[in-house]
Amino acid sequence: MGTETNGARSSGELARPLAPSEGVIARSAEDIVVIGAGLAAVSAIETLRDEGYAGRLTLVGKEPELPYERPQLSKDFLAGAKKFNLSHDEEWYAEKDVTVLTGTTATALDLDNGTVSLDNGEQLPFGTLLLATGAEPKMPPIPGIENAMTLRTVEDARRLKDAIEPGTRVVTVGGGWIGLEVAASVTALGGRAVVLEAAARPLLNVLGPVLAEHVAGLHARHGVEIHTGTTVEAIEPGAVRTSEGEIPADIVLVAVGAAPATELAAAAGLEVGDGIVVDEGLRTSDPRVFAAGDAALAKHTVHGPLRVEHWDNAIRQGRLAARSMLGKGGAYDWQPYFFTDQFEFSMEYVGRSAPEDEVLLRGNTDGDEFIAYWRRGATVTAGMNVGIWDVNDKLRELVGTDADPDQLTESP
Repeated sequence: MGTETNGARSSGELARPLAPSEGVIARSAEDIVVIGAGLAAVSAIETLRDEGYAGRLTLVGKEPELPYERPQLSKDFLAGAKKFNLSHDEEWYAEKDVTVLTGTTATALDLDNGTVSLDNGEQLPFGTLLLATGAEPKMPPIPGIENAMTLRTVEDARRLKDAIEPGTRVVTVGGGWIGLEVAASVTALGGRAVVLEAAARPLLNVLGPVLAEHVAGLHARHGVEIHTGTTVEAIEPGAVRTSEGEIPADIVLVAVGAAPATELAAAAGLEVGDGIVVDEGLRTSDPRVFAAGDAALAKHTVHGPLRVEHWDNAIRQGRLAARSMLGKGGAYDWQPYFFTDQFEFSMEYVGRSAPEDEVLLRGNTDGDEFIAYWRRGATVTAGMNVGIWDVNDKLRELVGTDADPDQLTESP
């Protein structure tokens, strides 16, 4: 694993953008380039080296920071933690002999010639390419939305955190996982959290009515103001105009979901849908190009085309993409998993349920120590452990199997 030349930075240095006149860096056709600097990208890099890949490896990330894990943005860091944690420090990338180009955006792919154009004028050749471009916050066409914040990057989190003082009213448009985690973090900072949700309950389509009501009650007990069945008509100075009237707001955060970053792939002629379309080994319509993480619409061996925006999936898809790039096989066959921490409500969820699935609760729901099972007929479609730990692997084994209600207990 040689030393980077021609002005590209090694992993322990600050990026020095190449001047356009420096042109294309001479590289081998075996080079691997990873576009995106999230968890899927880092997981792929780590696996490539662990699996014996010794060629040149370049990571291209548009943010100025080294890669980091995003869950802390709405949880620990936003809630007051002073330290922001990177996935790895500079020395790690140096040890792995990875060229890291932060603050650099890939602007185009030339699949015929095998090059990536960068915003600094450089063209970066590749033999194999991984697109881990992530997703961007959805911005619905609401008048005044340009005055609202979003939460996708550490800079977003810093801005939001710095703006919150005791008593600051933070109105979140959207009652999904991010919206509710932000509400809990705002409360921890002494702010006043308000959640606007178009559905009858936050998380209704994810958890079903029983558990959606449970989570809504949790937030209400902690002073979070939740408005359901509410649509936003405009964001105005000091207020959000909604279908139920004006709601005072010092800060407005839009958290209505994320859209996969597919523009680069689509412009290059790769197949895209609700994500970059890949097979069960994460290969795109071009056999040299792979996609993983939030941007990938992957063929799941059980669920069919599936795009998942969660921490666990990014790690696992990064590993799978690396193995596929090296011709070592593997398939997208694991059940989706995610976790959340909101006040005293801490949980892990595995599987893929539907709102109409039957929900069975086992344990102490009042004390937030219970297990929820979702069933479609006799088949367990998902499981969620709340305040009960070291059982998620057992829940994972249950998902997809048939089980009678008396088999489903608080100790799976």
